Amino acid sequence: MTTPAPLAAAPAEDFEGQYVRPLVDRWDQLIDWDRRRASEQDFFVELLRGAEAHRVLDVAAGTGYHSITLAQQGFDVTAADGSAEMIERTRRNAEAHGQSFRVLQADWRTLRQHLDGRYDAIVCLGSSLPHLFQEDDRRAVLAEFHEALNPGGVLIVDHRNFDAIRRHRYQSSGNYYYCGTGATVTVAHIDAQLCRFRYDFPDGGRHHLEVYPILSAELSSLLLDTGFDTVQTFGDFQEDFDLDEVDFVIHVARKS
Repeated sequence: MTTPAPLAAAPAEDFEGQYVRPLVDRWDQLIDWDRRRASEQDFFVELLRGAEAHRVLDVAAGTGYHSITLAQQGFDVTAADGSAEMIERTRRNAEAHGQSFRVLQADWRTLRQHLDGRYDAIVCLGSSLPHLFQEDDRRAVLAEFHEALNPGGVLIVDHRNFDAIRRHRYQSSGNYYYCGTGATVTVAHIDAQLCRFRYDFPDGGRHHLEVYPILSAELSSLLLDTGFDTVQTFGDFQEDFDLDEVDFVIHVARKS
């Protein structure tokens, strides 16, 4: 039996290095855009419209799913990501879906030097913030996001349910975020400082992603500490949820 070859072995804190082309090429398969759209049921669109947002910055664009979806709904979108491979795929996917918006590669820690003015909303989705392992970096980045928002602006940031994962209760229903059926995702390692996910693909490819397993209350506290006035949390798109049962936790932070 042939042992699956790893797709990458980048250090945990090398965010861009973890997203090598073989993984990026599989990313849309992992998400399954049609099933993802059916699961969300315009959750983020309705949040942004409720906040009267028009100009939206997607700081974790990935392959472009949310940037393209929001552009299709009439939002003025700027798409950013730290990975050159992801940004290139966003450009290609946007063109394929008949959408045109500004796309840029940017490290969150120097975000403001890349931006053209402020935004009504920032979305940081796909459990991207946990790629920051140092608390100082998380604080600095959230402060960058706060500064990049107009008064009354909203930040939407999500993460996997690390509260449950750190209690060794990992689950991935496949009903909400990663809806594709072609990969198996498991937790290869978990402790208070590191979560290593293992992705096994039908063609034998294997990849590991390593992130900081942030707790829900920890992120809410950081959001308030960095200047946001209120934080509302959702589990798998529901405001009333059991933290032991959901796949993802979503934080909606508002700036006065």
